[in-house]
Amino acid sequence: MILLVLVSVDAMAQKFALVDMEYILKNVPAYERANEQLNQVSKKWQAEVDALTTEAQTLYKNYQSEAVFLSEEQKTKSEESIIAKEKEAAELKKKYFGPEGELYKKRESLMAPIQDEIYNAVKEISDQKGYSLVLDRASDSGIIFASPKIDISNEVLAKLGYANN
Repeated sequence: MILLVLVSVDAMAQKFALVDMEYILKNVPAYERANEQLNQVSKKWQAEVDALTTEAQTLYKNYQSEAVFLSEEQKTKSEESIIAKEKEAAELKKKYFGPEGELYKKRESLMAPIQDEIYNAVKEISDQKGYSLVLDRASDSGIIFASPKIDISNEVLAKLGYANN
């Protein structure tokens, strides 16, 4: 019984805080610039994939309209070139947009420093103010209500050098 009371007292003594990562990221200009770079490179790469896909579709349409006039050897060659073009498009798509693709690597290289900087600011504030736990209210749908008094998002922005909005 005494142990339970001590654990309860210890748990009550812990301090908690919240941050709103969406709010913080919206107010970090480097994040917006990184997102814009990712959007631009993504559009460029998607255009390359689309161009190859269109080429494959064109080859297929031409094949369909000419198939009756082609020899078996010519048909086989055309079919192989269509398959090769479709495979090329699929491989390029995987190279750019796959789980370990170029877009993932680019996102990591642009976002990791920003996330590290935010993490370090949250950690510093937590150490200074004695917070045992800091939750992200933007990503945790399990939070039904939280007092704005424990939201340290503006403190994090100030620690990062951005004005409180």
